[in-house]
Amino acid sequence: MEPQIFGENWIIIGLMTVSAFAIGMTLLLLNWVVAPSKPSATKAAPYESGMPDIEPVRPTFTPRFYVVAMLFVIFDIEAVFIFPWAVIFDELGLYGFVEMMSFIGLLFAGYVYAWKKGALEWV
Repeated sequence: MEPQIFGENWIIIGLMTVSAFAIGMTLLLLNWVVAPSKPSATKAAPYESGMPDIEPVRPTFTPRFYVVAMLFVIFDIEAVFIFPWAVIFDELGLYGFVEMMSFIGLLFAGYVYAWKKGALEWV
């Protein structure tokens, strides 16, 4: 069975793309029609209070928090990839083992890099 260049699959993908665009445009138009728009000088003022900031706003979290959160997501995704690999480990053989070890090696290199840069320090 040869893959079809202009088959039913491409028609479905085209319909999904057109419908996603149409839904997005419909929601934007609906928001423009239904939402109230009453601009005023008070609403345009900072924090709708009319008073300028006394001091610059500090971020609630340091960027280090976000780096740790990204590292957590990366290692969480690692677990998502390792579980199916472990389930069919016998079927993959040596090739599957080498591929997973290279994947874990790359993640370990990234972990060591983040550690050396101080991304895991909270001080």
